[in-house]
Amino acid sequence: MKKISASVKKKDHDDKMEGRSLYVGDYKKAADGRRILEGMLLRSEKARAKIIGVEVPPLPPGYFYVDAGDVPGKNAVRFVEDDTPVFCRDAAEYVGDPIGMVVGPSIVEVERLVSGTRITYEELEPVLDMRKASEFFVDFDFGYGDMEKAFAEADRVFEEEFSTGYQEHLYLEPQGMIAEPEPGGGMFVHGSAQCAYYVKNAVTDALALGPDKVHFRQDVTGGGFGGKETFPSILASQVAVAAHKANAPVRCVLCRREDMECSNKRHPSICRVRMAVKDGRVTAAKWDILLNGGAYSTLSETVLRRAVVGAPSVYSFPNIRIRGRAARTNTVPCDAFRGFGDPQIAFATERMMDHVAQSLDVDEIAFKKAHLLRQGDKTSTLGTYHFPVPLSAMIEKVDAKCDLRRKREAYQKPQKGRYRRGIGMSLSSHGCGLTGAGVERDLVKAAAKLRKHGDGTVEILASNGDIGQGVRTTFPKIVAYELGIPLGRVHYGHPDTARVPDSGPTNASRSLFVMGEILRRAAAKLREIWRDGEEQEAEEHYLEPGFTEIFDPKAFRGDPYPDYNWMVTAIEVEVDTWTGRTKVLDATGCLDAGTPIDEGILMGQMEGGLVQGIGYASTEQMDLDESGRIRQNTFSEYLAPTAKDVPRISGILHVNPYPEGPYGAKGAGEIPLVGAAPAYVAAVEQALGKRHRLCHIPFTAEDTMQELQKERRNRDGSH
Repeated sequence: MKKISASVKKKDHDDKMEGRSLYVGDYKKAADGRRILEGMLLRSEKARAKIIGVEVPPLPPGYFYVDAGDVPGKNAVRFVEDDTPVFCRDAAEYVGDPIGMVVGPSIVEVERLVSGTRITYEELEPVLDMRKASEFFVDFDFGYGDMEKAFAEADRVFEEEFSTGYQEHLYLEPQGMIAEPEPGGGMFVHGSAQCAYYVKNAVTDALALGPDKVHFRQDVTGGGFGGKETFPSILASQVAVAAHKANAPVRCVLCRREDMECSNKRHPSICRVRMAVKDGRVTAAKWDILLNGGAYSTLSETVLRRAVVGAPSVYSFPNIRIRGRAARTNTVPCDAFRGFGDPQIAFATERMMDHVAQSLDVDEIAFKKAHLLRQGDKTSTLGTYHFPVPLSAMIEKVDAKCDLRRKREAYQKPQKGRYRRGIGMSLSSHGCGLTGAGVERDLVKAAAKLRKHGDGTVEILASNGDIGQGVRTTFPKIVAYELGIPLGRVHYGHPDTARVPDSGPTNASRSLFVMGEILRRAAAKLREIWRDGEEQEAEEHYLEPGFTEIFDPKAFRGDPYPDYNWMVTAIEVEVDTWTGRTKVLDATGCLDAGTPIDEGILMGQMEGGLVQGIGYASTEQMDLDESGRIRQNTFSEYLAPTAKDVPRISGILHVNPYPEGPYGAKGAGEIPLVGAAPAYVAAVEQALGKRHRLCHIPFTAEDTMQELQKERRNRDGSH
């Protein structure tokens, strides 16, 4: 390879396009040739209730019912807190809570048995509204400066509330796992997942086995977006307990309706923002953030931590105060999702900056630029932005590409007729890697190996999973480039914990950012000891950058991240005032992801993230009925963008290398989604006119019609 950034065909492209890839639902037999039993979960129909009894129909030979009483080990799945059960203990905490599982040779018969099972409940009063919650999984409160003085001396004070809804991950392949008992009492689990060692550790706990008795292999995975970070650990534990009881391989693949009703979602949020302004500048900002965590904590603590740390976004304010809580409710648990808390808080902060600028009657772009961070500024936790913040230059690139300023000025004028246009711009940041300097060093301790075979081919041994983001291609590119050998001679298979070290989770855009550099150093070590014709290995571990100040997670002090992604997003829309429908005419993104390891893959991440963010902002409505059940549980009811909805997308790469990353690379998977919603809503707001202050997402066609009706009532003087 002459240039590391040059695009290549993905290594798994041909297998997927030609149908050779095996997904969890494709296996006909277990590894040892045995038939795989099919499993189906028995789920609660109540949002909160004691389980008095379960009456299962008579089971034919070869069929089994499995529940909490069959868990040989710990009936709790290992996350930040161990409050998520493998199967319900004595109560159900949300509609869909897994009470048991029926397994057997025929999925049709299994479905009959599940549908014929009767559950006796003692119903309890559920909490379905996070505003009414009295329990919180976590409560953070921190800041700096003299807030009281800043607000007392302000020329003007502004306050608004912003809200965001659920978002469904909507991976094309639903959740699925297979557990296969092995000779000697071990258990082999494989399926669709992001984090191999998460699954291994959860199954180890559930079965009360030694770590050498359990191994997990990631199968080809049809998308994740965060939805296959922790949920697979729950499903894997359930099929492993069933396989243990049946002493036979067991598979469970969720149907789409079940997946959409019961799998984890993006956290809905309510955020109240208060800003003090003196002499045209924001002198103090205060955020009060509430997330709906759902029935169990899963990763709510870590999602909220990123949200509160990132509340000021790309702006520097002399005084800040941030409070964040994750409410416990009797609703579907919420968890990791692309952006990991940043999309919720970015929507609130960007919209607030737009509205403050409008109230001051100043240009929004100029107002935002005047408050931008600079290298050397302090983070919200009094850490340091150690590297350049190139947003001003990136704004100019976007302006040149999509004529942003001219269009904003043109669309500010009163518009008549059926169709109105608007264009919105947002600025966003996303901390690279896991939150908190020291987490990688002290908790994750990632490792990777390279194994050179006698024929000169090199195998990568790491546990990071490819969920469509391309690490089965980018990892070999880094190794091949460093070794100076053809890309075809470096291979990275699906990780199996029996063969690969723990490289940490596949999340937080850390795979390339962290593991890419570990692999580059391993390749440099292998290059130095290379001997033709011999089997050789090189191993490397994570090294903490020397410039970071270790983060204190209790005091919220120190460097939360070593570096950041930056992005400028501009979205142009056309609103049909007769139907309320909004058409996205153009989306432009300028992304700083450091040095691209593969420009084609990076542009794909940008385009996919923008479209997913536009869906989050506009059509992806998901709510609960009066019983606490998700209403939108099919593709026909949950309106995500399709290929026909993808607008013209212009992607610009701003190369701002990170010196500690592989060849200057940073992560790229999450930030493209973060700024889409505030840019989209700002565009719709402009199209509707200055009288409209839009403060929630998704902002649907129905919402647009309501705004237009309010406008007509105000114009006509009627009520």
